[in-house]
Amino acid sequence: MEEAGSTPPEKQFAFRLRRDDAGAGSGLRTLWQRRPFRWAVIALGGLLVVIALFWLIFARGLPDAATLLEYEPPLPTMVRDVNGHPVHSYARERRVQLQYSDYPPLLIRAYLAAEDKTFFEHHGVDIPGFAGAVIDYASKIGSGERAKGGSTITQQVAKNLLIGDAYSPTRKVKEMILAYRMENVLSKQQILELYLNQIFLGRNAYGVQAAARAYFDKDVADLQLHEMAYLAILPKGPANYRPESESGHARAVDRRNWALGEMVKSGWITAAQRDAAVAMPLGTVAMHSSGFDARAGGYYMEEVRRRLIERFGEKAEDGPNSVYAGGLWVRSPYDPVIQEGTTTALRNGLLRFDAGKGWSGPVGRINLANGWRRELAASYIGVDYAEWQVAAVLDKAGGAATIGLTDGTTGILPESAAQMAYRKMGVPAFTAMKPGDLIVVARNGSSWALRSIPEVSGGMVVEDTHAGRIHALQGGFDSRLSSYNRATQALRQPGSTIKPFVYASALDNGMTPASIIVDGPLCVYQGAGLGQKCFRNFSGGSAGPQTMRWGVEQSRNLMTVRAASQTGMERVVRTIKAMGIGDYQPYLSFALGAGETTVEKMTNAYATLVNHGKLLSPKVMDYVQDRRGQVIWPERWRPCEGCNMANWDGKPMPRFGFEGRQVMNPMTAYQVVHIAEGVVLRGTATVLADLKRPLFGKTGTTNGPTNVWFVGGSPDLVAGVYIGYDQPRSLGGWAQGGRIAAPIWKAAMAPILEDMPITPFIAPAGVRMVAIDRRSGRRVYGAWPTHEPKAAVIWEAFKPETEPRRTIRKEEAEAQAKVADRRADRIVRQRTDSDFLSDQGGIY
Repeated sequence: MEEAGSTPPEKQFAFRLRRDDAGAGSGLRTLWQRRPFRWAVIALGGLLVVIALFWLIFARGLPDAATLLEYEPPLPTMVRDVNGHPVHSYARERRVQLQYSDYPPLLIRAYLAAEDKTFFEHHGVDIPGFAGAVIDYASKIGSGERAKGGSTITQQVAKNLLIGDAYSPTRKVKEMILAYRMENVLSKQQILELYLNQIFLGRNAYGVQAAARAYFDKDVADLQLHEMAYLAILPKGPANYRPESESGHARAVDRRNWALGEMVKSGWITAAQRDAAVAMPLGTVAMHSSGFDARAGGYYMEEVRRRLIERFGEKAEDGPNSVYAGGLWVRSPYDPVIQEGTTTALRNGLLRFDAGKGWSGPVGRINLANGWRRELAASYIGVDYAEWQVAAVLDKAGGAATIGLTDGTTGILPESAAQMAYRKMGVPAFTAMKPGDLIVVARNGSSWALRSIPEVSGGMVVEDTHAGRIHALQGGFDSRLSSYNRATQALRQPGSTIKPFVYASALDNGMTPASIIVDGPLCVYQGAGLGQKCFRNFSGGSAGPQTMRWGVEQSRNLMTVRAASQTGMERVVRTIKAMGIGDYQPYLSFALGAGETTVEKMTNAYATLVNHGKLLSPKVMDYVQDRRGQVIWPERWRPCEGCNMANWDGKPMPRFGFEGRQVMNPMTAYQVVHIAEGVVLRGTATVLADLKRPLFGKTGTTNGPTNVWFVGGSPDLVAGVYIGYDQPRSLGGWAQGGRIAAPIWKAAMAPILEDMPITPFIAPAGVRMVAIDRRSGRRVYGAWPTHEPKAAVIWEAFKPETEPRRTIRKEEAEAQAKVADRRADRIVRQRTDSDFLSDQGGIY
């Protein structure tokens, strides 16, 4: 019975499973046959497909809205001068970042009225506004017209900061997605802050504060209602409401009044307030610059920019502290007063040297066919000397030229006002000039007169001797005519300005300021290839044995060569390198200034001498702060505690020690400075003696002569200046450092020094001041040195145990000094060093 009628339990269980499975499939088939269920499943599947496609097309790859929490808008770099006043900025986008609380509530409402009245009510997307935009877009398909935006402020922020401004429906959907996400991450106030700081409003103004300055020369807190309404209409298209054009002005007034009306509808202002604002004129100012004098410190500010870019980068992609996006604050030692004096002195010196040489030619050319106003503006060529202007020659006819000026007007240049000879052709300048030439002119009554930019150029640097801070820097006549900075970039032979460092090496190796060096012919064997070179004065005359001091004061080349030869040129070039001047080979010609260096390096080397041999680092920046005020350069910068106290607290005052790395014996450095004081008192720079204060320095003239120099200064300031052609050629046989460079130095520095206390050069510990006979170097007893420049007895600085042992009586010293002065002066005048150099190829 069991075998015939029963089934094993395992098989029964399996049978039941199969029946259950068949039942589920049957149930689904039964449901699928019902139309409502089938449609629901199809709809659900379609929805999932649509969501997947939507994500793939629109949402995939969108940036994270949370990044806006850390977003920092590009900000310009600001430079402050030595007094802490802003003087320059580096910007491609003019922007001032403010916090939400800095914006007046009425200004915020003006923007809401014009752009997004329901901003505080929606969650990133205004559905009615978006629907209207869709309808408008559909109606304009194929017409070429751009549909109205329909974007909320949140969407505009998403567009401007996250996805760009490409015109397409796809971008609009992405805007909506990001706007929704942003509303989940940021508060309404944060979104508005981003918007008001970022939006472009024309005139290169990004953000409302920058626009307030650009259009009304005001801060946002000072704007009136009608001005707020005008700024509020600009996001839709600043070019449509340009107040400079008649049509743009009319559109601006109409749209501004509309915005005021919208504010009334929203209940944010009264009808009376609207009527008063509507009655107001637009009130915009002319195109407003950055607020800084673009002419001030042209070469200086360009040097600051160059060094900032080297350290921090130029663009936002280069790092968070880039020059044009990082919002840096730079404190510089730039002194506007010293810079103005330096610029004026150098320019006047260049003009004085160039006077009478004729017209130097046009400063540029433009294509008149492209519109002279636009071409002239795009040339970026300008000049700010006196009342000079750059103008374009438009036409020549009837004995006069029509010229176009930078303000867009035209003028007349009579032929009689352009008669100076064109130096390159030998014809009158009026004959040589052609339409399209850019020339320099100055007002001459009702017409204009031609002016000539000096062909010769030069550079000048003024540096503090205590910390290497550069207070002024001028690299040519005008940075807008030539950006080449001759103060920091031009490599020039320094001539005799190198001699103090040659003698410093000699002082470090056994010589003293009173050492006797023969001023006579010297022959040196230069090797098998060059053979023997004999240095001598062309006339055969010489001054004979003289003190080192006399050799420096009179800039005697043969004495310098002899001192370098006795010391060893290896030691000399090592000293020159340690002072940061240059890295030269040990050839005697480098002892006479045949190497190349810059004005900045030479000025810094002289400042190092005053700094007791501690090498300074020339600075055009004191420190750099990021946008939050944190000092990011120098790396080990720390503030001076107590330096800015309003009142003295009775504690010791802050003290600053000497800066820099010791590269020269302090006593040697002082000896060189003390000797170089004689150059001003009775040497090649006596033009400075009437300043009646302790000064030191050295003139220099290179063979040709192609360059003339003077470097020197006071215990607090050192300045260096050189004059020469960019393509070196002779300046003329009469050109010398004492005749050309020293007077420029004097013109720049005399007004500055006049306001400074008269202080002596301080000797370091160990220096012994000994009364000696100025001409023989012998020690004098029973006589007191006087302040007379050519006194027979002077104070001389010696290192311990190096004072002269020989003595001389006062009366004998005075008698010998008179005879020696007459003899030496007669020999020097008989055949000058310029004659020697012209014939021998040397440098002095």
